[in-house]
Amino acid sequence: MAPVTLDELNAAFDADFVLALDGIYEHAPWVAEAAAPHRPYPTVAALHEALMGAVRAQTADEQIAFVRNHPDLAGKAARAGDMAPASVSEQAGLGLDRLSHEEYDRFERLNAAYQQRFGFPFVVCVRRMTRDAVLDTFERRLGNDPAAELATALDEIGYITRLRLVERVDGPGLPPVFGRLSTHVLDTHRGGPAEGVAIALYEVGRSGRARLAEAVTNADGRTDVPLLSGAPLRIGVYELVFQVGEYFSRRGLDLPGQPFLGEVPLRFGISEPEGHYHVPLLVTPWGFSTYRGS
Repeated sequence: MAPVTLDELNAAFDADFVLALDGIYEHAPWVAEAAAPHRPYPTVAALHEALMGAVRAQTADEQIAFVRNHPDLAGKAARAGDMAPASVSEQAGLGLDRLSHEEYDRFERLNAAYQQRFGFPFVVCVRRMTRDAVLDTFERRLGNDPAAELATALDEIGYITRLRLVERVDGPGLPPVFGRLSTHVLDTHRGGPAEGVAIALYEVGRSGRARLAEAVTNADGRTDVPLLSGAPLRIGVYELVFQVGEYFSRRGLDLPGQPFLGEVPLRFGISEPEGHYHVPLLVTPWGFSTYRGS
């Protein structure tokens, strides 16, 4: 669907309002139909709150029927191509369309166990998680009681639709959907920023490490742009690798032929997809420290 402005939505006929939001909620045009009479909405965030309010106003049985419209993760619908386009894109973004037979089998076992326990599919906003985090969350949520799990599923649908809405509707007051990861290298031996330090960012998972970004620090010891931005930060484990040995070698210090520090890896976890994670490195040729900054 083509993007629209919030002003256009506020002024549209009810049928056009519903059509413009088609696909934001999985096979559920009644959500937009319920929100249409309450226009105008001053912000995109207010529109999303109204849409989710329509969902939360339903009875528990109606909410369960609504959740049942969502596909299993990497399930038979995904493999058969029987999913809404937005779900196809979101699952593909996490590589769930490219799993090995063993990985598909694991998802199928989890899907079956979850359906047997709760009677509806496991719903999670995959754009906010790494694959490892999705699987860990899948297994952990199997221990929830049914009422708590239904509430969690609706929360996740809120995250999913918030992202879809921001991509579809342009207007003031966007809900928080994007995170940011930045770094700053400080040479505490010299007492100033470290310029020219090569940095690589990796996502770390059970199957290995995937390189996500590369950068070199500028005169302020920072990267010219954030290492990650413009999307949610996926919940998971990451590693920043700083080439400090090369940096100190260029400074011409009297160091051993085999430097004490060459690469400095910092492994850390992200749990707030819409947060700002600032991971600085304070370093000398003989030691380093870090913290979560702002």
